[in-house]
Amino acid sequence: MIPFLRLLCLALMLALAGCATQPPAPLRAPAPVQIPEQVWQQVDHEILGEAVAARAQATSFARRQMEHWRQLAADRAETDFIPWFSSYTTQQWLTVKVAWYKLNAGEGDSQAEDRLAAYLQEQYYERVLAPVAREVDPVSLVGQSTKLFIQHLRQGLRPIPSRHGIPEAQFAERLNGIRAIALSPPPAPGASLNDIVATDPIDSLPAYLALLKRIREAGNNDGVGLSKTRISPVARRISEKLLNQLAISGGAGATSTLIGGVVGSVISVGAVALGVLWHEAKRQDIEIALRETLNAAQDDMWKILMDDPDSAVSAGIYHIFEQIEGSLPQTVTHAMTLDAPPQAIPLPEPPVPDRQAMPDDN
Repeated sequence: MIPFLRLLCLALMLALAGCATQPPAPLRAPAPVQIPEQVWQQVDHEILGEAVAARAQATSFARRQMEHWRQLAADRAETDFIPWFSSYTTQQWLTVKVAWYKLNAGEGDSQAEDRLAAYLQEQYYERVLAPVAREVDPVSLVGQSTKLFIQHLRQGLRPIPSRHGIPEAQFAERLNGIRAIALSPPPAPGASLNDIVATDPIDSLPAYLALLKRIREAGNNDGVGLSKTRISPVARRISEKLLNQLAISGGAGATSTLIGGVVGSVISVGAVALGVLWHEAKRQDIEIALRETLNAAQDDMWKILMDDPDSAVSAGIYHIFEQIEGSLPQTVTHAMTLDAPPQAIPLPEPPVPDRQAMPDDN
C-alpha cells in the first residue's frame, strides 16, 4: 500500500511541475479604436493646415536668406566686378580677346560672343558668386529650407492624435497613406508623410537625398544654376550689349598688341597715354551701362533661384507640399461642389400698376 501511495504522490508532483512550466497564453493585441469618419476628415484638415503653416515658415526663411544673398551679390559686384571690368587694363585686355575671337571666327559665327560670355561668366563667378556663397550658399539653402519645413511639420503634427483620442499607431498608419516624396521615373525612391516626420535625421532617408539630387540636377549640378562654366544671364547680357563697344574702344591698343614687335611698340607709345585719358573720361559711362546690365541680369537670376519649381531654393518645400496636398481627399483640398444648382426661390410677381391711377400725359 505504501509503495502505491508513493507512486501516486510522485505522479501528482510531476503533473503539477508540468503545469508550472507551461508557457502562458500569448497576449492578444488590442483591437483598433473605432474612429468616426468625421474625426478623420477633421484630422486631414488639420494635417493640411499644418503643412500650409510649415510651408509659410520655411519659404519665409528661404526668402530672407536670398534677400541677404542678393544684397551681398550687389555689394560684391559694386566693389570688385564693376571696378575690375571698367578699368583701362581690363578693357584693353577684353578688346584684345574680342579681336582674337573674331579673327578665328567665321562670318556669322557667334563664337566670339560665346567665348567672351564664358570668360565674363568665369570672372563674375570668381569675383562675386563664389565669395558670396561662403556666407549664403543657394545650394545648401535648398536642404536647409526643406529640413526646416519638415521640422515645423513634425512639430505641428505631433499633438493631433492626442487631441482627437487617436492611438499613435493608427495615426502613423494614416500618415503612411499620404505621399510626401514621389520621384519619377520608377523605381525612384519615394516616401510617405510618416516616413519624413518619423525619420531623424532626415538625411538618412534615401528618398530625401534623391529629391535634393534631382533639384541639383535641374540646376545644372552647379549650385542651382550658379556655375562658372554655365553662361549666366549676367555674362550673356554683358557680352551682347558691350561686345561691339569693346571692339571699337580698344582701338590702337588692341591693334598694337595683335601686331606685336617693334611696330606694335611704336603704335602703343602714343596710344597708351591718350587711351588712358580717354578711358578715364568715359569710365563712368561704362560703369553706368554695366550696372544697369548687372541689375537686370541679377533680377533674372533672382527669379530663377526663388520661383523655378524644379531648381529654386524652395523646390524641396514645393515638392513635398504638393505631394501632401494631392494625396489628401478632395473634400480637404478643394471646395465642395454641388451636383445640381439649388432651386431658385420663386419671387411674387410685381403688382400691375392701375392705369386709372396714373397721371394723364396730357
